[in-house]
Amino acid sequence: MIADFFKRLTAAQDQPLTETDARLALAALLVRAARTDGHYAPSEIAHIDRILQTRYGLGQDAAQALRKEAEEAEASAPDTVRFTRAIKDAVPYEDRTAVIEALWQVVLADGDRADQENALLRVTASLLGVSDIDSNSARKRVEAAS
Repeated sequence: MIADFFKRLTAAQDQPLTETDARLALAALLVRAARTDGHYAPSEIAHIDRILQTRYGLGQDAAQALRKEAEEAEASAPDTVRFTRAIKDAVPYEDRTAVIEALWQVVLADGDRADQENALLRVTASLLGVSDIDSNSARKRVEAAS
């Protein structure tokens, strides 16, 4: 199943991704952000589940199942570009800034902001076509809400 997902991510652009693929790409990107510092904290996992529940109207079990599938996809993915390309193609700019905000929620969930996480968010924002200003604003909104 994960192999099929990656085939669809790397397929020609004339084959648009399904909503399910875009969900999995976002969930995998959230997992990658949480794992970047080498510590996949329970608080980060809980944030991922809440983000998936809220963003997609999922129940707790469905959100956890999506996260678990995303954990497999993230572990199998050689780079972040595959996930960001899928999201960028499927999501309008305003919603991509919300993706960056969700990533900041996960990164900041454990109370520690590692250099690797900062670097991942800078690269991810750029790959999603989100400006540094909008990414910084998203981080400030998350910090203010904490």
